Amino acid sequence: MGGNDISNGSTMDDQDLCSVRCIHADRIAAARAGGLPAEEYEAMAALFKTMGDPNRLRILRALHDGEMCVCDLAAVLECSESAVSHQLRQLRQTALVANRRQGQVLYYRLNDDHVHTLIHVALEHVRE
Repeated sequence: MGGNDISNGSTMDDQDLCSVRCIHADRIAAARAGGLPAEEYEAMAALFKTMGDPNRLRILRALHDGEMCVCDLAAVLECSESAVSHQLRQLRQTALVANRRQGQVLYYRLNDDHVHTLIHVALEHVRE
């Protein structure tokens, strides 16, 4: 058998399929009724894509306890301020972080409690 062999003789492709053709109209209707507008799926996908980068997650985690300037974040990540600024720009575009300027220093923080919750839940999930 091929590379997708499963111990019971079926393939991985078979695992994801029903063995009996049975449509549950009530479940289909409920799933369709609970669907979201395409724009919301796109926005969520962009959010998860942005959070899908390890360096951006490191930035978010560093900001978890409070705001930091770009040069401090660069020291935490052990990379250039330019590289951190690039990552912060992407985090700002998906409203994961916000910033404020104090003189010549630009400080970043997590945008709101939802971002704290996303990080906490993701970490809890991977630690299970």
